[in-house]
This record gives sequence, structure tokens and C-alpha cells, in this order.
Amino acid sequence: MIDWFWKPFDALSTLELYDILRARQQVFIIEQTCIYPDLDGADLSCWHLMGTMDKAGVVAYLRVLPPTEQRAEPAIGRVLVTPSARGQGLGRQLLAEGMTRAQQLFPGYDIVLSAQHHLEQLYGGFGFRSVSEPYLEDGIPHIAMRWSTNVDEAVATID
Repeated sequence: MIDWFWKPFDALSTLELYDILRARQQVFIIEQTCIYPDLDGADLSCWHLMGTMDKAGVVAYLRVLPPTEQRAEPAIGRVLVTPSARGQGLGRQLLAEGMTRAQQLFPGYDIVLSAQHHLEQLYGGFGFRSVSEPYLEDGIPHIAMRWSTNVDEAVATID
């Protein structure tokens, strides 16, 4: 059984923040051997979705970044399921939960993300459409994707 918690940065406890950073380090830095600045300053303005299981702490996580002057839409990022919790459909649950929360927080906005290229089909199943050619981000192939409140508009951006 997974419990979902949705909080702005200021509402995170020190233990929750520690669990989030530990999970991000485990997946993105250690498992994917990607040396990059995970603490990018964006967390402070984000909403954080944590999935926890019993005593395992955070096993699923994503953050929602608000629109900025540089990006007109909210963005989903740092999407992960820890290795010990994979194979249970938590990635799909996490994304469904995150999409619902992001749409409630930013109604009427499109949502963007930078997906690892091998996950393009997973995100496509949630209505995201590719809006770029594959590119390298921190040495890993990624693709820019957009979920649009207007499906015709989303399709037009990739034609």
C-alpha cells in the first residue's frame, strides 16, 4: 500500500526532504551514474509528490515546477521509482497522481517535461506528445514532451 503526500517545499519536514534527496541521489546519481547538480535551486518553488511505503520511506517521487518567465507552463521533473519498488506499477500511479495534482494547481495550463527518451511511450500513454528531437541531457538521451489541454494544439506543435 502506497501513501501519497503533496507538499510545497516549505511544508516538507527535514526527514521528508532527506528521504527525497536520498531517493534522487540513489536513482539519478548512483544508479544512472550521472554527475549533475541535483540541488538546482528549483526545489524551493516546487510542489513535491512523495509516495511512501511502510518503513521504506520515499519509493516514488516527482516535483512540479511552477511557470516562470523563461517557461510559460508548469513542468514535471525528477520523476523516479526506487529500484526496490519497481515492477509494481508505481511509475504509472505516480504520473497519474502527479498529473492530477498539477492540473488542480495550474488549471488550464499545458504541462511540459523532459523525458528520458526510452520512457517516451510511457509518457505518451498519459497524453504527452514529443515536441523535440532527442537530445543529450547530462549524458542521457532525452526528449521534450508536452501535455496539452487542447489535444489539437498539442498535435500541431509536433507537425
